[in-house]
Amino acid sequence: MTERLPDRQLDLCGTPCPLNFIRCRLTLESMTAGQILQVDLDPGEPEEMVVPGLRRDGHQVEVQPISEARVRLMVICSCE
Repeated sequence: MTERLPDRQLDLCGTPCPLNFIRCRLTLESMTAGQILQVDLDPGEPEEMVVPGLRRDGHQVEVQPISEARVRLMVICSCE
């Protein structure tokens, strides 16, 4: 994935499932193809639910662990 700055950012740490996935999806719907969404969330269940869901929707997702308590997703929007 490119080292571009994200076009939008969401901090969803502490946000429960499935609300974190819904917020990602709604944000991506307002973006155009090729834009990058940076999402910070809790590791574990949130990561396990959000990443596959976004990939099923056709987005490219790169997971970057930043600490034991936080993971960062860099999502390239595939919306048309």
